Amino acid sequence: MARFDPGGADRFPLEVKERPVALPIQIEKRFAALGWSVADVEEAFVRGTGPGGQKINKTSSTVWLRHRPTGIEVRCQRERSQAANRELAWLTLGDRLEERARGLARASVEAAEAERRRTRQKSRGQKRRMVEGKRRDAQRKSGRGRVSDW
Repeated sequence: MARFDPGGADRFPLEVKERPVALPIQIEKRFAALGWSVADVEEAFVRGTGPGGQKINKTSSTVWLRHRPTGIEVRCQRERSQAANRELAWLTLGDRLEERARGLARASVEAAEAERRRTRQKSRGQKRRMVEGKRRDAQRKSGRGRVSDW
């Protein structure tokens, strides 16, 4: 059992343990579909905080997960049971990883679309309006004359 403190001196030391019970198959399949390995996730059970009295303060029912490659952290203390919190934490982590993957895909599509708009040919009307505007600016500037030395 390894001990470390990811947050600081004000937090309880976390106990990192080997996975006590195998994860549900659907969670493992979901991670595989996303292209991530379950082994990339650090799992720890820590003491909870907040209301709940002795049960929360004395048991390590809060589940803390960190996905090492992305740095995404999830902490779940919604239920009194460690097993329920563990499943909820894994589901939340899966949701966040999916959201991140969708965001990266969307950013890639948006960048390609912006590049396409930037490099496409202008229509005849756009070219005509651009040339007219340049001629107007040139005529206005030509009336200014040269700046003389004082």
